[in-house]
Amino acid sequence: MKRIIKLLLIVVLASTTSISFSQEERPSDFEIYKNLELFEMVYKTVDVSYVDESNPGKLMKAAIDAMLQELDPYTVYIPESLMEDYKLMSTGQYGGIGALIQQQGDKVVVSEPHEGFPAQKAGLYAGDQFIEIDGRNIEDLKSSEISDKLKGKPGSTLKVKIKRQGELLEKELTREEVKLKAVPYSGMINQDVGYIKLNSFTKTAYQDVLEAFVDLKKNQGMKKLIFDLRNNGGGLLIEAVKIVNMFVPKGTVIVSMKGRERKSDVTYSAPYKPQDLQMPITVLVNRNSASASEIVSGALQDLDRAVIVGETSFGKGLVQRPLDLKYGAKIKVTIAKYYTPSGRCIQKLDYSHREAGDKAAAVSDSLLHKFKTSRGREVIDGRGIEPEVTIDLPKYGRLTTALVVNNIIFDFATKFRAENENVAEPRKFEINDNQYAAFKTFALARDFEYTTASGDLMEKLKEIADEENFLEDAQSEYDVLLEKFSASKERDLEKFKSEIIEILEDEIVTRYYFQKGRISHSLPDDKYIIESIKILNDKSRYNDILNIQE
Repeated sequence: MKRIIKLLLIVVLASTTSISFSQEERPSDFEIYKNLELFEMVYKTVDVSYVDESNPGKLMKAAIDAMLQELDPYTVYIPESLMEDYKLMSTGQYGGIGALIQQQGDKVVVSEPHEGFPAQKAGLYAGDQFIEIDGRNIEDLKSSEISDKLKGKPGSTLKVKIKRQGELLEKELTREEVKLKAVPYSGMINQDVGYIKLNSFTKTAYQDVLEAFVDLKKNQGMKKLIFDLRNNGGGLLIEAVKIVNMFVPKGTVIVSMKGRERKSDVTYSAPYKPQDLQMPITVLVNRNSASASEIVSGALQDLDRAVIVGETSFGKGLVQRPLDLKYGAKIKVTIAKYYTPSGRCIQKLDYSHREAGDKAAAVSDSLLHKFKTSRGREVIDGRGIEPEVTIDLPKYGRLTTALVVNNIIFDFATKFRAENENVAEPRKFEINDNQYAAFKTFALARDFEYTTASGDLMEKLKEIADEENFLEDAQSEYDVLLEKFSASKERDLEKFKSEIIEILEDEIVTRYYFQKGRISHSLPDDKYIIESIKILNDKSRYNDILNIQE
């Protein structure tokens, strides 16, 4: 890896002078310098001789990206132009207006303003379409380009023109240092069970979790905890270590790193006095829980300190380190694999044994190993974190998916917000029959298509039956079945009413109470939460899962 870093540095900084080498240099160094010289020659030849004028910066970026793609998806080059995005990922902070935006066909709209930041304070709503920024028409720009224009130095101002329900409005905003909360929501599920949602492992993740935990325990009577790491893609390893430390004794080994070079080998032990060693805990994970989320869930699992609930996690057992380059650029390099307290590495995909250009394959079952938790339970490596209690994700009907993909639910929520100044608090808000009838009318007026799996199979059956000359004999029966199995918007809007309402309510609540409100509203019907409460309230089952002997 050191040589790859060296290669990248020299490529980025390559001069127009040929590179020489001495006889004392190792053959591997010769190979590096030879390839660098060849690369320089190709680069200069293209720049001078190509039929059209080339873009040297763009060519170099493409070359660097292509080289790094032969390693793993996490070793990446970060040019100065993308440093704000890198800062956002690592710190949760950026200078801007504090809003999520999204592309909807040929327009860009606000998808969610963050509570307490410039967009929300200036009165921007979800669904507002951007028309102008500082007097310049931006309707032809993509969401990434508009995002760049909305970001900027805290304290600077900008004027935006938006379209809302056909009306043009102008808003003036003052950019701020936007700090996204690592813990967007915490609260009590019931009298005994508390809940903490962690979105990412930024620099304040541990402090945010600690503050939420102390408040729930000391001020709200929490005796049991649900810790939600679903869709948390990870972040800083040290924050994961400190969060695990809240629940295990000082000095406990939490995670180890092992790299090609010995200096990358590090063992992290709990540095502080714990907050609570006895409180029953469930940790929620799904297929999008990765990296630092897997360090936390894997350590708590190996130490028999929590019951893991949900889906098998992503399986990212690699550690990256950012290294500075010249000209304001960085490279984030995979330097090691990490190992949970039992000694397992949960990395699922093998990037080191693939041919150039091939996709990485999962570690073969024959190469998997079994490990033991502190109380002797078996766990395996190479497959992410497997939960003790599995929760199957809800499967939505194709109509429901079409309503989301075509922004029909989003657009109805936008219309609803424009027509209703207030709604009930998140836990009490429900769509009534009249409101759902209005949604049906709204959806039926939209031009969108979808099919059913049954209808697709019927069409395939028709082809086969026709080829075998059976269709004519069964045409009438076939037509009856096809009518029942084919898509029908009117019928399916009633058939899938409950799942449509679930998503529709979440979208509407977010318009009034933002991310915190959406989370609060969804908790009572969340299958992960319901199952966690059952586990935490059944001491015998909890102890049996973790092999706790009393």
